[in-house]
Amino acid sequence: MRGEYQQLVDEISATLGAPATLEDRDFGLIAFGAHGGEDLELTMDPVRTRSILQRRSTAAVRAWFEAFGIARAQAPLRIPPDPAAGVFKGRICLPVRHRGVVYGYVWLLDDEQLAGLELGPADTDPRVTQAMETAARIGALLAAEARAGAELGELLRELLTARPAGRETARDALREALGTAAEGPLALVAVAPWQLEDPEEQQTTESPASAVAAQAGVAALCAVPDCLPGGAAALAALVRLRALSSPAAARAAADRLLHSPRAAAGPGFAAAGIGGPRRGLAELPDAWGEALAAARAAGAERRLGPVAEWSAIGPYRVLTSLPAERAADPVVRPLLATAHTELARTAEVYLDCAGQAGRAAAALGIHRQTLYYRLSRVEQLTGLDLDNGEDRLLLHMTLKAARLS
Repeated sequence: MRGEYQQLVDEISATLGAPATLEDRDFGLIAFGAHGGEDLELTMDPVRTRSILQRRSTAAVRAWFEAFGIARAQAPLRIPPDPAAGVFKGRICLPVRHRGVVYGYVWLLDDEQLAGLELGPADTDPRVTQAMETAARIGALLAAEARAGAELGELLRELLTARPAGRETARDALREALGTAAEGPLALVAVAPWQLEDPEEQQTTESPASAVAAQAGVAALCAVPDCLPGGAAALAALVRLRALSSPAAARAAADRLLHSPRAAAGPGFAAAGIGGPRRGLAELPDAWGEALAAARAAGAERRLGPVAEWSAIGPYRVLTSLPAERAADPVVRPLLATAHTELARTAEVYLDCAGQAGRAAAALGIHRQTLYYRLSRVEQLTGLDLDNGEDRLLLHMTLKAARLS
């Protein structure tokens, strides 16, 4: 299907005499026309260059374009440049719609070649009419792809979240839909938190397929509501691997998904986790739990993220399995108060350094005597003895668990 999109984009480029690009509704690049000429700087700008090379646009660029109502537009429209957002050239946007729903956008740089092009709901220019007819064919393809992707996503969500009896039915249906890919090495990626689509904006139960879903290796993806503490949602992506020992495809998919505008900013930042690789679908619910845990750990501990594998999150493999209300031990709870943030950080760094005062003081940038004073305050607040191994373990684990809340 990628080839069909490219052919249709080339048709629009030929019709209007200017190179075009096609992006999905989340501004993920799908296809682009050839850019020729002696001086590419005259036919490109930083936004288009980034879109082609990195297959995405920045939040500032998206906000600028969306402010002109492109998601509601029924006809082509002109958008002026905005140097502050990096948009140095104006654009002509052809909305890609199917049955009243926008599935993407065709973009052209509004330069001298298109200066005389008349836009609007009236068919004043036959070239525009022809280009919009081609855009409608693209919309039909994107809608069909969205329906197929939505069906796979529903089966994946059912497999990950349903009761055991429902899981078996979903697993059989997903296996049939995926064919031989269902038996190969697979990994689950979780992106957390994930922003669900606003029903008023979505206009339909069909979600347009994310550009990343069409990239090699992503077999199915779905949003999973209420799977994080506090009721937040996460995204699940089922990724085909070359081998059980090679998670590179999963890491690449996670990185692309993290750049989606729906990778919502939580208390810290959006992060991704990768569950242990599996062969076949039978153990995917367990792999989903691992992926979620790794995503939560990556969000809590920046040194692990933004993409973390289950096998590399250390104590968070245990801590993420604890109920939130059980993670904070009562004796440590006073230390977690906002007024004692610096003391808690001091204790955590000290324990991370295996109780070596010199290393901890250097890491904190404080004098060793200041470190000792703060540690004594920690002991006073908690009643714990930092010379006692079990007390140190309790304090360390509780401080780490507090990052997950």
